[in-house]
Amino acid sequence: MPQFLVIGHKNPDTDAICSAIGYASLLRATGEEPEAIPARCGEISQRTKWVLEKAGIEVPMLVTDVRTNAGMIAHKKVVKVSVNDTFLTAYRSMMEAEVRCVPVEDNDGMLCGLLRYFDLLKLLLPEDTEGLRVRTVHASLSHLARTLQAESIGTEGPLPENEEDLILLVGASSQGTVDKRLKQATADGNVSKFLVICGDRPIVQRYAIENGARALLVTGGNPVSAEVRHFAAKRGVYLLRCQQDTASASTLIRCSRTVRHVMEPNFETVLPTEPVSRLRKRLNASDQDLFPVVDPNTGRMTGVLSKSNLVDPPRIRLALVDHNEYAQAVNGVEEASVSEVIDHHRLAGDLVSREPIRFLNEPVGSTCTLVARKYFYRGLMPEPGVAMCLCGGIVSDTLCLSSPTTTLLDREMLTWLGSVAGLDPKKFTEEFFAVGSLIANGTPDEVLHADRKEFTEQGYKLSISQVEERDLHGFSARRKDLEKAVKELHEGNGYDLTVLAVTDVALHHSMILAVGKDGLVAKLPFERIDEHLFHAPGVVSRKRQIFPAVCEAIQQSA
Repeated sequence: MPQFLVIGHKNPDTDAICSAIGYASLLRATGEEPEAIPARCGEISQRTKWVLEKAGIEVPMLVTDVRTNAGMIAHKKVVKVSVNDTFLTAYRSMMEAEVRCVPVEDNDGMLCGLLRYFDLLKLLLPEDTEGLRVRTVHASLSHLARTLQAESIGTEGPLPENEEDLILLVGASSQGTVDKRLKQATADGNVSKFLVICGDRPIVQRYAIENGARALLVTGGNPVSAEVRHFAAKRGVYLLRCQQDTASASTLIRCSRTVRHVMEPNFETVLPTEPVSRLRKRLNASDQDLFPVVDPNTGRMTGVLSKSNLVDPPRIRLALVDHNEYAQAVNGVEEASVSEVIDHHRLAGDLVSREPIRFLNEPVGSTCTLVARKYFYRGLMPEPGVAMCLCGGIVSDTLCLSSPTTTLLDREMLTWLGSVAGLDPKKFTEEFFAVGSLIANGTPDEVLHADRKEFTEQGYKLSISQVEERDLHGFSARRKDLEKAVKELHEGNGYDLTVLAVTDVALHHSMILAVGKDGLVAKLPFERIDEHLFHAPGVVSRKRQIFPAVCEAIQQSA
């Protein structure tokens, strides 16, 4: 997720998309936000797509949630160990990275456990301190050799990789005592598990081989005679030699045990998309130290995080354009950092900020007009493609300067932008509104959501959708389907009033479908045709005409 997004409202219209593109470009050009990226939180209409294609500008990235999530704050460079790593390998990795907990992966690279620093102690200290158990180490001879950097000088072929119980016998006692212990082990039937450890003691070495020990470890880098080597090979006793002294070797042997025996196989993971606010609640009671972030599609770990990462994570920074209400904003806006607002609608909602922000709100016909003026005042000229996008936003929202919301500034900026983009605004307008008739070709859902906004007014929850057409000849044929879709939207979301305005931009009038409380619908100040249909001559602006009419109906029905 980029650090700074310029984004419009849900169900974005051309003004929302193009003002985001224009302002992000300005922020990059001035160096105020070199990484500013335009974004959208909904699908774009055919007309908006036409503007972008004509301008040669890519569709802004789709962002449906701006809450900081686990994937954004997770540590990607993960210190991890393999299930077959020894104590020594894991210990060194953890000490070098100064961490106290690491994920454990299996041979296929899949997460299979967590290893805590204190778990390692279990590899060194036996649980049973009585009898042979205190001297028994469950390890493989190959791991043991790697831990001690020992060489195999006896039997040919690789050392066994499989783990087994090895009973340690340090041959530091008298020769007779060592021989006696080995013979007792033979009588007990477990001499084949013995690992005899000794230095330069040829007789003890022969005793170990004669009695059939599993392996003989010669310490201190002492020489081993050819006779002993041959004897060990003949009897099938593994013969190893290391540089450490006997005491050191005896200690390090326990470090050759693998972490699979002490890792925690039951642990909690998090998904990359889980919001931090939700994780705080979910993980609050957990005593786990580290939380792997796992891709749900591949099952593989993509990072890790700890509880401290959830305390005050960085927030995604936003500039909101063409709206100033949380109800219309991208999901999760409450948890983001809004640094700026550029809008031309009424002030409403619950927009709050931690720090003072720049807030530009003026009664003009289009947000793109305000963005264009920023270029103009700074003595900057937008790129032709960006200028064309800004033209598209102004033309769309002011119906090519014919809407009652149009101001002198809209006219001045459209003229200036048209010269920069090299286009004729009137011809551009004709081509723009000729594209993609939703009434003729769109599904009812597409018609309703192409340009829909939610409002809260005096405790009433409202939805107002608007579709602009060159004529309304196709409306009658679609009326029943559209009315059904309006009712479904109304009931599914619990609105008090749901409105769809189909506007004729050529003849300047609208057909309005309204579903809601009887008192509200009855008070709408339009020409009522039947239970849900109204004709509104001269009504083309949602902001200046339709929404105020709805507010008037609310007041009169109270």
